[in-house]
Amino acid sequence: MSEFDDIRPYEASEMKQAFNDLLNDRQFSLVLKGFAPWLPKALRNGLLRLAFTGVKTPLDFQKRFMKPVVKWIIRKHTDGCSFDYKPLKTKKNERFTFVSNHRDIVLDSAFLDVMLVGNGFPTTVEIGIGDNLLIYPWIKRLVRMNKAFTVRRGLTAHEMMQSSQLMSRYIHYAVTQKRENIWIAQREGRAKDSDDRTQESVLKMLAMGSPVKGEGSPAEQLRDLNIVPLSISYEFDPCDYLKAEEMQQKRDNPTFKKSRQDDLDNMKTGIFGYKGRVSYRCGTPANSWIDELSSLPRKDFFAAFAARMDHEIHSNYEPMAVYFAALDMVTGTQLHTDRYTAADKQRFEKYIEGQLKKVTIPHPDMDFLRHQMLLMYANPAKNLLNAIQQK
Repeated sequence: MSEFDDIRPYEASEMKQAFNDLLNDRQFSLVLKGFAPWLPKALRNGLLRLAFTGVKTPLDFQKRFMKPVVKWIIRKHTDGCSFDYKPLKTKKNERFTFVSNHRDIVLDSAFLDVMLVGNGFPTTVEIGIGDNLLIYPWIKRLVRMNKAFTVRRGLTAHEMMQSSQLMSRYIHYAVTQKRENIWIAQREGRAKDSDDRTQESVLKMLAMGSPVKGEGSPAEQLRDLNIVPLSISYEFDPCDYLKAEEMQQKRDNPTFKKSRQDDLDNMKTGIFGYKGRVSYRCGTPANSWIDELSSLPRKDFFAAFAARMDHEIHSNYEPMAVYFAALDMVTGTQLHTDRYTAADKQRFEKYIEGQLKKVTIPHPDMDFLRHQMLLMYANPAKNLLNAIQQK
């Protein structure tokens, strides 16, 4: 375990000290004060210590503190969250590496945690979180208590290789030895235009830490991770206008990079913004089809594996009416009017106009921003239709 000390979540023996350090953090105290300014600090901390009684593991912490918060977000900021796990119904006691498209920085894995526990799975997921988001010490403590391991960003090529090898070894260890599930996005960062594609580099990273070393095939190196393709569909993405702003800023200035404050704004908007219906669907586990690709040369294997992952993820999108309305609006056609009503389209158009009014960047190109936002909703419909056709 000591090999992973710099990146791993807290262990059970470390939880009490981490909680005490969190309560003694001045910045965390200010955050808590914002939620309950009428309560004296001593009383706030006393209530939290009382609530922490009996919490021994990160899973206990999630169930006691995070599950109620996430369920409140679902009630308050969505029209419901569904979970279709048919391919896993007889495999609940196994451990999985969920590889999914990525919509929200915080909630993609948080919603999954609540649905796994709520549907009788024995544990939640460990997640990788970029150290660029760990802006304050209290955030790092909190996410480590919440089963997060650290992904280092901004490294040299050599450092990146070492970091990727370490993270991959940890993921294999977590699934096979700790008996934890893992959630990881199919690519680094969110696909701003929602055209979700699995990066081969992510799959190669997952393979490189396998106990089956270089002499083994990539299929053998990935098999013990028990990879499950997972499709996440949000009817509305509250960060859509922020993503469109970033696209214009990168168009106008190719060297533009988001600030840490931009990341915080995205997290806050994603958590508290309206999402409409949310759907999670599991695809066919990779171990049931990975042998079909095992005879391919290594380079071709990863390309084929990524393509199969894309097919599984695309074919399991929830066919939201707004996606097909957006596709017709982008293409200037009416080819998919059987999938949405006039009221659906009117609601979507009103939503887009409302989001555009939130744009704050200097010199906004409204035509560009509107088009990029429409693409975010049209691409899932386009990819779903292509996947159905390929079947």
